[in-house]
Amino acid sequence: MSGSAFPGSPRLLRGGIVLIDPTTGAVLRIIALQYNPDTMTRSLQIKGVSGDGGDHLEALRLKGPPVETIKVEIEIDATDAMEANDAQTQAVGLHPQLAVIETLVYPGSGALIAANAAAGAGTLEIAPALAPLPLFVFGPQRIVPIRVTELSITEEAFDASLNPTRAKVSLGLRVLSVDDLGFDAKGGTLFMAHLLAKEQLATKAPAASFATLGIQGIS
Repeated sequence: MSGSAFPGSPRLLRGGIVLIDPTTGAVLRIIALQYNPDTMTRSLQIKGVSGDGGDHLEALRLKGPPVETIKVEIEIDATDAMEANDAQTQAVGLHPQLAVIETLVYPGSGALIAANAAAGAGTLEIAPALAPLPLFVFGPQRIVPIRVTELSITEEAFDASLNPTRAKVSLGLRVLSVDDLGFDAKGGTLFMAHLLAKEQLATKAPAASFATLGIQGIS
C-alpha cells in the first residue's frame, strides 16, 4: 500500500494565492499554504445609494458589488523539513517562504531601477507597470481577484544562524470587483464568474416558510 494509510480518505486541498498576468491571464506563480487557516473573517461593506435626496426608492438601490475584505492567519513551520535534513531549510530556514509572500506587496526591483533611471534622465513620469494580479483560491467555490492590503509577520522560532523556523503571517485581502477592474479585464471576468457561482449556490439553500417565522403571511 502506497501513499496514505487510508487510501479511501479524500485528498486534502490547500488554499493559496495564484499570480496571473493581468492582461493575458497567464499563470505566473502558484503559492500554496503549508497549513490551511483555522478561521477566515470576511466583511462586506455595502455600496448603497443614500435616500437623502427625497427619493425613498433610493434606499433599495445598490450602486455596485460590496467591498469585501478577508483576513486570514497562516502558519509556516520548518520542523519537518529540518528533520528531513532539507538542504535549503538548513541553510536559510523559512526565509524563502516568507519572501514569496512579502514580494506580493513590493514593486519589482527592475521597475524601481527603471523608474529611477527615467527620473534621472528627466523623462516625464509615466504610470508604473502593472503588477501581477493575485487570486485568492480557497477551494473550487472561492476564486477571487484580490489586493493585499495588510501584511503582518510574527517570527516565533529561529535556528542557530537566526533563520526563522516557525512563523505566523496575518494577511488582509480586499476582493477586487468589476468596479475596480472593469468588465473586460481578466480579473473582472473572474469576479463575475465568482458572483454567478454565488448566485447559483444561493438557489440551493433550503427555502423557509411563513410558519417557520411564526406568521401567517405578509399583508
